[in-house]
Amino acid sequence: MGSPGEERNVLGGPLEPCGTDPMTGFTRDGSCRSGPDDLGSHTVCAVVSAEFLEMQRQLGNDLGTPRPEYDFPGLRPGDRWCVVAARWLQALQAGAPAGVVLAATHAKALEVVPLEALRSQAVDVPDDLSSLGEQPSDGDG
Repeated sequence: MGSPGEERNVLGGPLEPCGTDPMTGFTRDGSCRSGPDDLGSHTVCAVVSAEFLEMQRQLGNDLGTPRPEYDFPGLRPGDRWCVVAARWLQALQAGAPAGVVLAATHAKALEVVPLEALRSQAVDVPDDLSSLGEQPSDGDG
């Protein structure tokens, strides 16, 4: 039996850390775990892009500006950050998606975002899921 505090990712495995530089997570422990205080469900481990950051800013969610009072460093493209599942989905639908680290995305994100949507932006496709093209062959002739 797993310990009661053992968190799961969207693939059903143990939740892996999302990012520690900058230190992410609703609880700022580097992982996208979610608890009762996390009303926004900061559960998607995103690799943010410039387009994603700009779109969030336009929506009033400025992730690029440091907010020391919230222990928030401000993000740059390429940073990994636990983002609110609904905001991630909104950005995807608007054509400004952020990449997703599936192993570090909390299972709770699936309450908001379909797994197919997360997979469509995955940057960490585990070997067991990439059975297509397992043996690349271009043919001989």
